[in-house]
Amino acid sequence: MKTDSHDKSESKSCGSCEHGHDDTPLPRNTLVIASGSLLGSGMLLQWLKTGPVLLPTIFFGLATLAGGLLVVPAAWGALKKLRLDMNVLMTVAVSGAWLVGEGAEGAAVVFLFALSELLESWSVGRARRAIAALLKLTPQTALVKGADGVAKEVPVADVAVGAEISVRSGSSVPLDGEVIAGESAVNQAPITGESVPVEKKPGDTVFAGTINGEGSLTVRVTKAASDSTLARIIKLVEEAEEQKAPTQRFVDKFATIYTPAVFVVALLVAMLPPLLMGGAWSEWTYRALVLLVIACPCALVIATPVSIVSGLTALARRGVLIKGGAHLEAVGKLRALAVDKTGTITQGRPQVPGVIALGDMTEDEVLRRAAAIDAHSEHPLAKAVVSAAHAKGTTWVESTQYQSITGRGATAIIDGHPHFIGNHKMAHELGICSPEIEARLTEIENQGQSLAILGHTPHEGCEGKILGILAIGDTLRPEAANALTLLHDAGLEKVVMLSGDNQRTVDAIARQAGIDEAYGDLMPAQKIEHIRRLMAEHHFVGMIGDGVNDAPALALASVGIAMGAIGSDTAIETADMALMQDDLTRVAEAIALGRRTLSIIQFNVAFALVVKAVFLILAFTGHTSLWLAILADTGATLLVILNALRLLGTSPFLKLEIGSKP
Repeated sequence: MKTDSHDKSESKSCGSCEHGHDDTPLPRNTLVIASGSLLGSGMLLQWLKTGPVLLPTIFFGLATLAGGLLVVPAAWGALKKLRLDMNVLMTVAVSGAWLVGEGAEGAAVVFLFALSELLESWSVGRARRAIAALLKLTPQTALVKGADGVAKEVPVADVAVGAEISVRSGSSVPLDGEVIAGESAVNQAPITGESVPVEKKPGDTVFAGTINGEGSLTVRVTKAASDSTLARIIKLVEEAEEQKAPTQRFVDKFATIYTPAVFVVALLVAMLPPLLMGGAWSEWTYRALVLLVIACPCALVIATPVSIVSGLTALARRGVLIKGGAHLEAVGKLRALAVDKTGTITQGRPQVPGVIALGDMTEDEVLRRAAAIDAHSEHPLAKAVVSAAHAKGTTWVESTQYQSITGRGATAIIDGHPHFIGNHKMAHELGICSPEIEARLTEIENQGQSLAILGHTPHEGCEGKILGILAIGDTLRPEAANALTLLHDAGLEKVVMLSGDNQRTVDAIARQAGIDEAYGDLMPAQKIEHIRRLMAEHHFVGMIGDGVNDAPALALASVGIAMGAIGSDTAIETADMALMQDDLTRVAEAIALGRRTLSIIQFNVAFALVVKAVFLILAFTGHTSLWLAILADTGATLLVILNALRLLGTSPFLKLEIGSKP
C-alpha cells in the first residue's frame, strides 16, 4: 500500500501528472541531484574560467539532459493528447534558451523545474505517509489459538473470522475482534484520537492497530484483515484525497485555459515587436521565453491539493474522517449546525428510573408488557426498557405481529390483545389521553426525561386505555456544554436541536447544554423541513445524526456528520464526516481546521497569482531573466507547500486559530 500511495502522490503533483518513476530510466531523485550537480559544476568552471572553453557548455548540456528526462517525456505525452501543459511550457522555454545561446539559463530552468516537481511530490507524499504509517501499527502476524490451546503465529491475511487470537501485553491488536477472556487497558489513539486508554473486558470490542496495555487478552476475530476498521479508515482517506475540492476544480479548469493562452501571448511577444517595430529577434524571443517560464502555474496548481491532503490527514489522525476535499471545504464554511438529541447531546444510554402503573396493573406487569413489545426494536429507548426488565428479573412471552410506527412507537399483540407503546403524540392520536394522564406526563417531561406510554390499542369492542407510563432518563454528555461553546467560538452562528422526543424534554436538555433552538416531536420529514429552513438562512448547514435514522436529513445537509462511527460500517458510509469517538468537541475541532484549511488555500492561490502577475509585467518590460523567472516560480511553489504543510502540525485544539473565517 505504501507504493500505491507514493505513486498516487506523484500523479497529483503539478508537473508530474504525466510521468512518474516508471517513465524514466533512473529514479527522480537521482536525476534531480545529477542535474543540480552538473549545473553547479558548469557555473563554477564558467566563473573560474579554467579548463577548455567548451567544458562549462558540456556540463550545462548534461544538466539539461538529466533534468529533461523528467520533463520531455511528459511534454511529448501531453502533445500526443493534443494538450498544452506545464511540461510543454518548460520544454519550449529550455529549447529556446539554447537556441538563443543561453545554455546556462536553459539548464537552470530545467533543474529548478524538476526540483519544484520533486518538492510537490514529496509534500503530498508526506501527508499521505502520515496515514500510511498507521499500517505499521498493525502486526503482520497474529497468535492464533489451535484446538489444543497452543498459540501459533499466522499471517494476519490468513486468519479466519471466528478464530481466537492471543494479544500479549504491550503488543498491537492485529485484527478487529471481541474480547472473550482477560482484562486490559487499550490505547485507541491511532483510531479515535483518544489520549486515555480504554478499559477492555470480555464482551468489549477491540480494533486492529490499537495497542494493548498491561493485561493479556484473548480475542475472537470478527473481521478479516482487509475489512478491519483501520483498513477502512486508510482506504477512506485515500479515496477522499482523490476527490477534488471546488477550489481545486476551479484552478484545474483555469489552468487548462490559461496554459494555451500563455503560448499564444508568448508567440505574439516573440513575433510582433520584430515584425511591426523592428525589434531585435533575439531580445524579444528571450522575453517570450521568460514569459513562458514565469507563466508556469506550478504554485497555483499545487496550492489546493497539498492543503486539502494535509487537512484531511491532520483530522484523520485525531479520529475525524472527512470524505474528500469538497466536504472539507464545506466543513470550513459551516454557519449553522443541527444536532439530534439521543446519542449526540445525551449519552445515548437511557435508563428507566421510574414506572407508573395505572388502574389494577402492577409495575412489574407494565414492565413485562413493555419489554415484550420493545424486545423487537433496536431504538435506544426500547433497549432501555428491555434492560430495565432484565435488571429486575422480569420475564415475558414474546409478542407477535410487531409493527414499528415511525416517530411514534410500536404496536404488537400480547396475550391475544393488541397493545401499543409509544410517545405522548401517539397517545393523543389514539384518543386515550385524560387530564390526569396529561398532568403526569407533563411532570415527567418537565424533568427533562423522555417517556414511553403503554396501553391497549383501541379496536373493535375495546375503547383502549393507558396501562402505565415509563419514565426514561438520558443524561447529558459531560463535554456537551463545553462543546457547544467551542462550536460558537469556531464561528457557528446557530446550533439547533432536532428530536423526535417530546418538546418539554427537548427544551430541558437544550437549556442544560446551551443550545440556541430546540424542536421536539419531529418526524423525519419535519427534520428535513428544518434543515431546508436553516440552509435558506445560513447556506452551509451541518447535521449530526446516527447515520441511519437521520439518513434523509444527513443527506440534505451541506455536511452529514455521524457520531461514534468506530466499528460502524453504516455510519462511515452514510455520512460526509464521521467521528470515530463519541466526542462533540471533535466537531468544533474539525470546523476550526476546515476554516484554517480554507484560509491557507485562499492565501496560497492569491499569493501564487500575485507572484505571477508581478513577474509577467517584468517579463513584458524586459526587467527580469530566465534565472529570476524560474527562481520565483520555484520559490513560490516551495512557500505554498510549506504553508500547506503547517496543517499537519496544527494543535488539536485550535482556539488561537478559530477566528479566521473564509
